[in-house]
Amino acid sequence: MQEIVRRSLEEHGRLHSPVASLSSGADLYDAGLTPFAAIRVMLALEEQFEIEFPVRMLCRQSFASIDAIAACLVELVGSSGELRTRAA
Repeated sequence: MQEIVRRSLEEHGRLHSPVASLSSGADLYDAGLTPFAAIRVMLALEEQFEIEFPVRMLCRQSFASIDAIAACLVELVGSSGELRTRAA
């Protein structure tokens, strides 16, 4: 799940730091993630997994780190959610 999150951040996050250099718990906002970029990442993940993030997950904490985003996805699609993603 974290690899999917990392790919989405690479494509849509517009971070100041390379995603590969970030730990899974690193603060993405400190790495340059803006609220607009967080929305782009969210929309890309929603499309890939064919899900919708519920209102309760639409907060800064849900997108604060790779771990936080992955935890939201696991909650929404389960730990084997990778198997149900759309072909990229």
